[in-house]
Amino acid sequence: MPVTHLEMAPVSNTPLAARSTAERIVAVFNRCFSSPKGLNTRLCGGFSEPYYRPAGGQQGHHQVEFTLDYAASALHEVAHWCVAGEVRRQLPDYGYWYAPDGRSAEQQAEFELVEVKPQALEWIFARACGLRFRVSADNLESGLGPSTSFKEAIWRQVQRYCAEGPNERARTFALALAGVFTQPDPLSGDIYQLRELS
Repeated sequence: MPVTHLEMAPVSNTPLAARSTAERIVAVFNRCFSSPKGLNTRLCGGFSEPYYRPAGGQQGHHQVEFTLDYAASALHEVAHWCVAGEVRRQLPDYGYWYAPDGRSAEQQAEFELVEVKPQALEWIFARACGLRFRVSADNLESGLGPSTSFKEAIWRQVQRYCAEGPNERARTFALALAGVFTQPDPLSGDIYQLRELS
């Protein structure tokens, strides 16, 4: 009998150092956002696929699930959570559609349009952890890597976040990560260079 997404058990086969980084990211997120009197949201790794599960049924908290114990997956999923508004955070996987790998050029362009803000936040979070950020086109089957315009849009959005400030959830998480990982201010625009995305 196939296992449904709701029954999927966490799995882990990643190297110890990567797990340690992911575990620290989880600890920071949960310290910032898991209080039932606050946003009541937990970050949890070890899953075969990322997913956002709102509170309901026997689960009394919202849960951001990321792939295996990959730090980059954790940061990417938190970025989506930070971008999602209050209404979307009440819906499974924020109510988004997802076209799987093998998207057409048109579908890929739409993907890039909606991924600018989350990937810009992911870059800020990665910098806050001292990790390298890689732009994700998430479309290997079609051979369509991230476009130059997508990379430029991500860099411009990072500059905007640094100049104007991201929302409170993103700011709280970025600064908390930088504190734990002893990194400089991740909201300083001059530390982000477009050439890093090549």
